[in-house]
Amino acid sequence: MKRMWKSLDDVEVSGQRVLTRLDLNVPMEDGKVSDDTRIRRAHDTVSEILRRGGVPVLMSHLGRPGGVPDKSLSLKQLVPVLERCFGTVVRFCPETVGAMAEEATRACGPGEIFLLENLRFNPGESRNDDSFSAQLAGMGDVYCNDAFSAAHRAHSSVVGVARFLPACAGRQMERELGALDTALGSPDRPVMAIVGGSKISTKLKVLNNLVRRVDHLVIGGAMANTFMHAKGLETGRSLVEQDMSSSAIAVLESATALGCRIELPVDVVVSRELKKDAPAKTVAAAACPADMMILDAGIQSVERIVSSLAKCRTLVWNGPVGAFEIQPFDAATNGIAAAAARNTANGALVSVAGGGDTVSALARSGVVDEFTYVSTAGGAFLEWMEGRTLPGIAALAG
Repeated sequence: MKRMWKSLDDVEVSGQRVLTRLDLNVPMEDGKVSDDTRIRRAHDTVSEILRRGGVPVLMSHLGRPGGVPDKSLSLKQLVPVLERCFGTVVRFCPETVGAMAEEATRACGPGEIFLLENLRFNPGESRNDDSFSAQLAGMGDVYCNDAFSAAHRAHSSVVGVARFLPACAGRQMERELGALDTALGSPDRPVMAIVGGSKISTKLKVLNNLVRRVDHLVIGGAMANTFMHAKGLETGRSLVEQDMSSSAIAVLESATALGCRIELPVDVVVSRELKKDAPAKTVAAAACPADMMILDAGIQSVERIVSSLAKCRTLVWNGPVGAFEIQPFDAATNGIAAAAARNTANGALVSVAGGGDTVSALARSGVVDEFTYVSTAGGAFLEWMEGRTLPGIAALAG
């Protein structure tokens, strides 16, 4: 991959305050971190800055406080987890910017980490306010962005600071960009994309981009219902966006013109209700009973997808292909995930997945660690799949 941005290899950090944008927007329950995955993924960047004699000055958002302080969303709650993960003292500042915060960052000694308060307590963050960006820049000598999941936001901590300080990508950001380039920038072919989820309206740009860039496009989840409805198939009580029928047909026509093969279910799992262990049966895709709804792809559909996947060299996955949270409607997602994991393990496939529901689905399948790369980014991953230039990445290019 030809880099247009600098990495930690390209900047001097010894004796420098390295203003480091992380994604510490972790799930919380009763004031405790319930999943520290994003914190652990920042370990390589933070530990390298420490090892090379720099002082990591960490900044992040947590939740959506709307530009006003909210004690329940203070980053102070994360200090014990950060200290456990990074193995050193984390000094917390109850301010994000200002003279007190700047003086405190300069007082940090070797081996210490400094943590600024929640960026989104200040309204200037989301507005990418020049004054706030300049104040943030006063907290560091070098800027390092290690938060790909925030790269689609044109915020001060993502874009603005890079105008005032030498900028580079952290190790996690570097890995993420490398994986994404491998998946769609310069992939080994054939390439398969799996796109699931409930609504075509939220992923229409993704679909229109992918039909131009992949060889096989699998459409699953409730989105597939809309495509089947558009083709005149009976979908019963299934979730269908009827007003998106013409858009679905346009995607199918574009795929045909561009030589992209679209895979829709040939059989489906239907039930009268969406609940655990509800009575269900498998029928042909064109034969959903009027009083039932489609909740998963059937076994023949899974076999077809797995067979196609065996011929592919690259997989990009966003969105489960069924109601994966509830058995037995997780079978198709689990079956495809297991096949992708096997193909990756034997070196036949590069597998990249991302998006909140996708990560959850793969975690339930037990294969997260067996994929080449699984991104915890949500909106940023989706916008990348749409083919957009992400503001946070463009800012690193200078």
